[in-house]
Amino acid sequence: MLDLKSLLADIACAIVDHPEEVVIEDKSTDDEVYLVLHVAESDVGMVIGRHGKIAKSIRMVMKAAATSINKRVTVEIS
Repeated sequence: MLDLKSLLADIACAIVDHPEEVVIEDKSTDDEVYLVLHVAESDVGMVIGRHGKIAKSIRMVMKAAATSINKRVTVEIS
């Protein structure tokens, strides 16, 4: 079974300079997963990217992964 929270953590840790400060809050229901990604203040720009391109890509990968297990996912970056 695919764990969406650990997938998001792996993606975020690969992008940021301070992976030890990556924290993910999980607020899930039966068919929907709501993930809030917290990173160090200096790493927020890296996760969002220019014009939000990296954030959009992260969300796209997470939605594809969630579709494979018949769930909906929402990713918020803070």
